[in-house]
Amino acid sequence: MADRINEGYAITDSIQIGDTEYVFGELEHGKIPMYVTWACKGRNNYFWGHYFTDPLEAKKDLLGRANEELEYQMERKARAAERQPREPDKECER
Repeated sequence: MADRINEGYAITDSIQIGDTEYVFGELEHGKIPMYVTWACKGRNNYFWGHYFTDPLEAKKDLLGRANEELEYQMERKARAAERQPREPDKECER
C-alpha cells in the first residue's frame, strides 16, 4: 500500500534529483485507470502534473522528467566548476 496520496492518486514511485522529487501516481477510480507524474517539493507540494491512461507512457515521462533535471544539475555543476579560480600547480611555484 502506498504511504502517500495526492488528489486520490497513490504515489508508488519517486526519483529525487536535488531538492525536487518526481513522483508517479496511480488512480484506480472508474473504468479506466489513470496515471500521473508530478514534480514535488517537501513531500507534499505537488505541481506540474502530467496525466496518462497508459502506465508505460507515464513511467517514461517520470524517467524523462528526472533525467532532464539531472542533466540540468550536472550542467550547472560544470559551469560552477569552470568559474572557480584554478590553484597554481605546486611544481610551477618552485
